[in-house]
Amino acid sequence: MQQSAYPAGLTTTEATARQVAEGPNELEPEQRRGFSRIAGEVASEPMFLLLLGAGSIYLLMGDLNEALMLLAFVCIIMAVTILQERHTERALEALRDLSSPRALAIRDGNAIRIAGRDVVRDDILILGEGDRVPADGHLLAAHELSVDESLLTGESLAVAKCAAAQDERGNTKIFAGTLITSGQGIMCVSAIGAATELGRIGKSLQSIDNETSPLQREIGELTKRLALIAGTLCLLFTALYVAIRGGWLDGLLAGITLAMGILPQEFPVILIIFLALGARRIAQQRVLTRRLGAIETLGETTVLCVDKTGTLTQNHMAVAALAVDGQQFDVTNRTALEVLPEHFHELLEYSVLASETEPLDPMEQAVHRMANEYLANTEHLHTDWNLTREYERLPDLPAMSHLWQVPGRHLQAVACKGAPEAIADLCHLDAAQTAQVTAQVAVMAERGLRVLGVARAEHRSGTFPDLQHDFAFEYLGLVGLADPLRTEVPGAVEECRQAGIRVVMITGDHPHTARTIAVQAGIDDSRMLTGAELLDDKNIVAQIAGVGIFARVTPQQKLRIVEALKARGEIVAMTGDGVNDAPALKAAHIGIAMGRRGTDVAREAASLVLLNDDFGAIVHAIRLGRRIFRNLRQAMIYTLAVHVPIVVLSIMPLLLGLPLMLAPIHIAFLELIINPACSIVFEAEANEEALMRMSPRTPEERLIASSHIILSMIQGALTAGVAMLLYWFLLNAGRSVEETRGLAFVALIVADSMLVLSSRSLVAGFWPALRGLNPASYWVLGGTALALLAVTRQPLLAGAFAFTPTAWRDWLIACLIGCATFALFEFTKACAAAAVLARLPVTPVK
Repeated sequence: MQQSAYPAGLTTTEATARQVAEGPNELEPEQRRGFSRIAGEVASEPMFLLLLGAGSIYLLMGDLNEALMLLAFVCIIMAVTILQERHTERALEALRDLSSPRALAIRDGNAIRIAGRDVVRDDILILGEGDRVPADGHLLAAHELSVDESLLTGESLAVAKCAAAQDERGNTKIFAGTLITSGQGIMCVSAIGAATELGRIGKSLQSIDNETSPLQREIGELTKRLALIAGTLCLLFTALYVAIRGGWLDGLLAGITLAMGILPQEFPVILIIFLALGARRIAQQRVLTRRLGAIETLGETTVLCVDKTGTLTQNHMAVAALAVDGQQFDVTNRTALEVLPEHFHELLEYSVLASETEPLDPMEQAVHRMANEYLANTEHLHTDWNLTREYERLPDLPAMSHLWQVPGRHLQAVACKGAPEAIADLCHLDAAQTAQVTAQVAVMAERGLRVLGVARAEHRSGTFPDLQHDFAFEYLGLVGLADPLRTEVPGAVEECRQAGIRVVMITGDHPHTARTIAVQAGIDDSRMLTGAELLDDKNIVAQIAGVGIFARVTPQQKLRIVEALKARGEIVAMTGDGVNDAPALKAAHIGIAMGRRGTDVAREAASLVLLNDDFGAIVHAIRLGRRIFRNLRQAMIYTLAVHVPIVVLSIMPLLLGLPLMLAPIHIAFLELIINPACSIVFEAEANEEALMRMSPRTPEERLIASSHIILSMIQGALTAGVAMLLYWFLLNAGRSVEETRGLAFVALIVADSMLVLSSRSLVAGFWPALRGLNPASYWVLGGTALALLAVTRQPLLAGAFAFTPTAWRDWLIACLIGCATFALFEFTKACAAAAVLARLPVTPVK
């Protein structure tokens, strides 16, 4: 279909006005949460219900000031939490907008790519193979168009579609959500959004993947266990308090304080914030995350399967050489005034005829460019010929043919191009001729060229053969196309190697071409297999061991290779772009679709989408995935550790017969430190160079292992011990309860701040913990220091916290005691590292 034949479509002004009047083309966005919904969810969190319960008890006890202060903290914490949730939701909305289907619309007479949600009624859309139809409408033109309507009808077979002028059986309509499996078409939109057939039956293609990931399951299990412990200890502690001191309201208040200290409500929040903001960071590298669970899998990747064209190479093809009868015309070495010898004209002529008239394929675009340059003003360009029949490339015959009606003659010209071996087969070349072609292909492929064979035939009958083999093809020659390697690829491949990730090339190209590009990229070329050499499914698992290059591979064989790699225990990431790649993309642990040249169905099957089709972006995404997992682990270790002193300092004073140190308002203050520290400081931690020099983690490796829990418990116990000893010492020294509580609280908060610094790295030492502080660290630690000064030094606030302001000397000593815990934390990490090393097997020196 020529672009000149497209209807003019709407103007931009008309489309904008229609969208304002009728709304965007999307179904009810149930997954999007507004401000009121987020506020309602936050208000129903157990932590806030406990805070409100504590405030109610203070009112019952007649302590209005304490109740109002606690209510103020509830409002502050809710505001901070809602802002964090809203920030996360905006990140998710941005990702949803990016991942929505795209549409090729005619606006102002030009074909432009727009988001599916921007389609309006009466838009003219161009449909191609692999597109997801964004709206309901009727066909204006169609060329061998078939549509998968199983989403609506349940029928697995594709339905052939025709334009209104071609069909009277009702197959002129096309529906939102269906998939173009072959051919092309032009449609006029008649219904959008909820008015479509898909909208009326209440299904949505825009929903986010809700499958629970391993990380979500692990954190969910840990949260349930800690919540159960919190509830049990709350009841026991309340009963113990009443038994020892009496006063059930005071006992209930003490129990609520303990429950607030244990309740791990931060865990699920931290996870979703890290994944959502991590996906946003990856999106800044032009990699779209369609499934948040893929982020955690990135760090486990052991094999990266990549296509050659457009991923390793620039996808900017140019004809580099033509070969006819053993003679070769080298385009790259020609002079500016050199003309194409007549001997090569027919080869280039039929290369154009075997290509689409308005090509999207980079190779066909390169052929057209060369023909327009060398064959202009000759009889070899046929703008007046009409295309009457196409034979598509098949898995068992990688060649395609076009039949052209020659004006004024009862003759059809047949042009064919494809893999050289397929062309040799179609031309029925004998062994000697085939060997000659093979030798010429090898010479061109050694230069890294992608080689196509070209043939011609004539057809005089009025009926069309069913198979390309039925034409009497004449072999014309070879076309060699160059696609330069991307400059960043060798460095990225080397980075993968250092990270323990094996890069495997899977391509449909000739083996020589594949090997040349692999060597340039740094991919292991010691073992290579072609699609024809792949064994059956039982033996392929053993056969592919150590293979770095798969050449002449069909999309169906890609799926077999991915499944075989998975059967070997590999964690597989794979790139793809076409409809036939979708099964392999879905089968891989991480499917990576091409954003520019990929089809909608490939993008929907994938977990990640490369918006720039850039191999370097894949490696960067893996690096960010490892960083996100590392930072998430450090945040969880800190969160566990920081809850321990709250529990200890709630229980120990009661057991020792001392006044209680912590009240609900103190826990609320701590929450204002814990949440920003976890979701801001740790999430913003930068990459460590060592991350990409480590082996991929195994799927069995837990986010929080027993060693991490033990480290958290010890660090939390040290924090609690320092604060409790100071509290006990000052009370025995005759200081007032309010003064003592304030100084112990200063030591506790400063120690928690030191724990933030220490938890930035599992490596022991002052330098690893202090170097490279991100700006968020300064803001959070500075804000904590100012807030601590306010609640311990300002008389009105100090009174609300049951503190008495003390002399500056005492306040600074308490700060120094809290800072001293930093050395204890680093000593603990050093001991933990030594214990791990002691458990490793020792290999004797021979």
